[in-house]
Amino acid sequence: MKILSAIAGVAFGLTAVLGASAATASDRPDIVVAVPDLPPTLEPAKELSNIGTRITYDIFDTVIRRDFLSAEDGSGSQLVPALAESWEWTDDRTLALKLREGVKFHNGETMTAEDVAFTFSAERLSGPEAIMANGRGYFGNIESVEATGPLEVTFTLKVPDAIFEQRLASWTAWVVNKSDWLKNAGDSYPQFPVGAGPFMLDEYKPDQSIRLVAFDDYFGGKPKAASLTFVKVPEEAARIAGLVAGDFDIVTTIGPDQIAQIDSYDNVEARSVVLSNSHVLVYNTKNPVIADKRIRQAMNLAIDRDLLVQALWAGKTVVPLSHQYKEYGALFEPNREGLTYDPERAKELLAEAGYNGETIYYSTNPNYYVNTVPAAEAIMEMWKAVGINGKLNLVEDVMGVPENERMVRTWSNTTRFPDPAGGLWNLWGPHQGVQRKNEWTPENFNVLGAELDVTSDLAERKVVFQKMLDIWEDEAPGTILYQPLETYGVRSSLEWRPYSHFYLDLRNYNFEDQAATQ
Repeated sequence: MKILSAIAGVAFGLTAVLGASAATASDRPDIVVAVPDLPPTLEPAKELSNIGTRITYDIFDTVIRRDFLSAEDGSGSQLVPALAESWEWTDDRTLALKLREGVKFHNGETMTAEDVAFTFSAERLSGPEAIMANGRGYFGNIESVEATGPLEVTFTLKVPDAIFEQRLASWTAWVVNKSDWLKNAGDSYPQFPVGAGPFMLDEYKPDQSIRLVAFDDYFGGKPKAASLTFVKVPEEAARIAGLVAGDFDIVTTIGPDQIAQIDSYDNVEARSVVLSNSHVLVYNTKNPVIADKRIRQAMNLAIDRDLLVQALWAGKTVVPLSHQYKEYGALFEPNREGLTYDPERAKELLAEAGYNGETIYYSTNPNYYVNTVPAAEAIMEMWKAVGINGKLNLVEDVMGVPENERMVRTWSNTTRFPDPAGGLWNLWGPHQGVQRKNEWTPENFNVLGAELDVTSDLAERKVVFQKMLDIWEDEAPGTILYQPLETYGVRSSLEWRPYSHFYLDLRNYNFEDQAATQ
């Protein structure tokens, strides 16, 4: 257990730095959030990461919104109006949206259909020169998107898509202001595009803080917080100390071993949620040391995931049944065997493959994910027990590792939308980094994924998806470790609920500061 009193002096005195006390009650409080890192850009199509989306979610809105508060499991499968007040399919390839009237962007311009059409243009999202590298995996099926009226947008698809509405509600679909974007794009894209969300950018200090202020013309109502400031505090202990000292209202990325410590204080508490996300390992199948899939299968069979959950996560999280999640609904297969621990079979496979103890490098950034290093150290021991010679390689950039040492790297997989097309297919398909970087290039998997994209019948989609899982498990281009538990330290007077995604939502339906109303 970390001794907070020993580091209480590093709570930074943020009142002086930010100009307002985090815990000071007022009509509208200034909320301060301590995070381990900050994104280099707030262009939502470019910064698809946990550190980026927790901030961009409050700056931008989608035409359709996932309602994470309507389901106890936080799956957010229900879709509700957002920037679009209604939508309908005029045929199986054409979706017509009616936008809200009078929605304002942060630069004062009124949103029109032209802004939405530009947001989803091939130029920005899905073309060969688009800023979103994997944009075709989300919106490559759009044949055209047109402003068919001042507040009417029509999407025409190349083929029918059973989950297109979910794509429009995903974290790749935040609407930007067209004129501002083009004006500030330069040769690529604007670092800080204008949105229509409840908060707007006020100040950006690289590697220090990002301050947002309330946008009182927000169509969803005047925000209940005056400002929202994200402060970079890499050390977990310092984030917790600042929370206890009253300098921070919310702190993110807290390990489960600190939950009891946070809850022992009177005015703060821990709030946790199991994420629609998994920590995963990616194996470079083209590296000669692990090119034989039997070695990769053995690496997977040697990992005792249940032990990792108990030892590192206090049993508070889960190991999914392979690369699938309950939020997939009818496409989820509850009887699938899942991820097996079988060290004896692992030894047999290593012998069959002729593995002779070659070093297998395991590369990870030590600060990006909770429990990254403890998990890696435990896996090294599990691999050693079956005869695998693993070596831990702590780096800032796992993709910058020399080619001959790029064998195993850490990653996380968030379900972009509640369907396997937003999980396994989107993340391991040809538009994502694994295949783009030539770490795994499976023709049979890609054929099935393309079929999944054009199959509407749920029973047929499930069959295709399960076949894809079979290939992924057999080829073993990586593995899932577990779904992480995301824990926040929160000032107790805040009524705020974390979601199963990294979104930190302070819209009025999910935020109230009781200290400010007393």
